[in-house]
Amino acid sequence: MKTIYFLSDFGNGDVYAGVCRAIIANKAPEAKLIDLAHDLPVGEITHAAYQVYAALPYLKTDGVILAVVDPGVGGDRRGLIVRGNRYWYVVPDNGLLSLAMELDTPIEAWELDPAKYVGKSTSATFHGRDVFAPAAALLAAGFPASQLGHKVSVDSLIRIGPKIVRGFEGEILTFDRFGNAITNLRPKEKPEAVHVVGRRIPFARTFSDVPYGKALAYLGSSGLVEIAVHGGSAQEAFRLLPGAAVSLQAPEKEPPPLITD
Repeated sequence: MKTIYFLSDFGNGDVYAGVCRAIIANKAPEAKLIDLAHDLPVGEITHAAYQVYAALPYLKTDGVILAVVDPGVGGDRRGLIVRGNRYWYVVPDNGLLSLAMELDTPIEAWELDPAKYVGKSTSATFHGRDVFAPAAALLAAGFPASQLGHKVSVDSLIRIGPKIVRGFEGEILTFDRFGNAITNLRPKEKPEAVHVVGRRIPFARTFSDVPYGKALAYLGSSGLVEIAVHGGSAQEAFRLLPGAAVSLQAPEKEPPPLITD
């Protein structure tokens, strides 16, 4: 029985996430279900893609990631099961796995066919309940993916947004709830500073390394460069937007020793 990891933009003020959990409990009562997040910004796929990316290294191998941020619900976007090298995913095909695929190479994919496993009409506006949650539950319970849909090429999966960069030039991916800007830069060595919107921001280890109210850049918990204001919001202070260009200033090297023969 696989563990199911569930994240969505359903929030906790309505029954949407709870009903999905109830469906899973009905179909796979022995499956362990862990809620990762449900207050994700509504419809923001890049932000959700980052959240999946940040969580992956800490999830149990062979688990099922049920991720539902689906502004195209009821349209022509596909519902998918994707088998990666380490995890299974049940998601809308809208780019939500764009960053996760850099950590977990997709091996096989199936387009969900609710007629195979639901056996009734589905809501046009709540596929989380009627399509994705039942598929995740059955997958966790050991049903073959081939019984839940038909095979599609992994090359056909939708990819959006920037990739993770191990160089010096990148951009802002998204923001966390504190207003910290998360970039797509994963440096090989600690930079001297970060340049964004015409500002030079020094690189530090953590927030308390700079005075209260001052800006800093640092290596975030997901391994990506982030920009923050100690005790404040970098997003608000610098009026930052997703996609803003970011560059790293390489660390200054010690000059070679002088040869005095």
